[in-house]
Amino acid sequence: MPVPTDHAKPLRVSAKENAFNQLQQWIIDGTLHPGEKLNDTELAGALGVSRTPIRESLQLLEVQGFVKMYPGKATQVTEVDKESITDLLPPLAALQALSAELAIPQLTEDTIALLESTNRRFAHAVYTEDYFSALKIDEEFHQIIVDVAHNPYIISMVASLQAHVRRLFFHNSIILTEKSIDEHDKIITLMKNRDEANVSAIMRGNWLRAIEEFHSLSTN
Repeated sequence: MPVPTDHAKPLRVSAKENAFNQLQQWIIDGTLHPGEKLNDTELAGALGVSRTPIRESLQLLEVQGFVKMYPGKATQVTEVDKESITDLLPPLAALQALSAELAIPQLTEDTIALLESTNRRFAHAVYTEDYFSALKIDEEFHQIIVDVAHNPYIISMVASLQAHVRRLFFHNSIILTEKSIDEHDKIITLMKNRDEANVSAIMRGNWLRAIEEFHSLSTN
């Protein structure tokens, strides 16, 4: 099981947090590929921690559905279920739409400026067909709004759902299009105008459209 050794180790986090975040990222981006059997001793050596935080992290990853543990036998990375996108995106869309509504009373000029600059970066990535960066920047854009909404329950649920969506996008080459750039612009404008009802609808549509695009790519 080849494991990278040149990864960045975050500072000021516990060994378990560090292990969990890194293992989840490796599963999402395919470094640890679907169906791969995981060796906790090898993972502990790669991350420079004991086996305890590795085992604890794997237990959390099993709860999230990223690995399957077979006691006394093996721990294995779960397969990617392409069709799960139809289950993942509707609740995520609802949470993102609610976040946009809740964020409006908390908006500042600095937040608007950050959203606008982030969408410009997103547009550049889309136009230059740097779809890997586009995916990451799109997530940044939406996370700004979630953070401003400042609801810890939404933040927790979005993080869990977003991790699975990110994995699907990585493994199935979902391509974000220019439509998303325009929708982001509309979201920013509606938030500036304090238009909660319409920003909620646009935000929800922005996420649900990905289901249609996903099935369109799958049938081509």
